[in-house]
Amino acid sequence: MMRTTALLCAGLMALAACDPAEFDPDPDVRRDARASRTCQAAVKDQTGDGTVQLNTTLPIVEINQYIIDAPGVQEQWMCRTDDEGNATQLYKLGVG
Repeated sequence: MMRTTALLCAGLMALAACDPAEFDPDPDVRRDARASRTCQAAVKDQTGDGTVQLNTTLPIVEINQYIIDAPGVQEQWMCRTDDEGNATQLYKLGVG
């Protein structure tokens, strides 16, 4: 019984850590969440900064394009994804 309870608790904790957008009925919302996550992971791999986050203040007009902030190293990156939401290109943005 204790093992079942432990497994159930672990499963619930994993589910709680998930992005709610992953369960949205709209496939575009799910793809956007996946694209944001893969871009953040790509920038984290490139910079080693564990504090990367999606920039929500700069307007983006291109589809499949995201700006990712890396505050730990004071950099911004532009990330392009394919139609499935996989990061395909990274560009470090200049400072002014």
